[in-house]
Amino acid sequence: MKQLIIDRFEGKFAICEDAEEKYFAIETSELPEGAGEGDVLRITDEGELTLDQEETRARRERIAAKQRRAFGK
Repeated sequence: MKQLIIDRFEGKFAICEDAEEKYFAIETSELPEGAGEGDVLRITDEGELTLDQEETRARRERIAAKQRRAFGK
C-alpha cells in the first residue's frame, strides 16, 4: 500500500508527494470527501484512495513539535 501526502491544490488537481519526494497530480473529484492540504492518503492495491486520519494526526503532531522546538515555544 502506497502513501501520499496532499501538498497543495492547483485548479482541479491535488498535488501529492510520496515518500520518495515524487509528485503526482490527482483530480480533486477522485479524492475522498473532506481531504485537504497536509492529509495523508493511502492507495490500496486496487487503486482506491482513502484518508489515513491516524497518520495525518500523528504527522501534524510531529510538525507542531518541530515548530515549537525551532521557535522555542
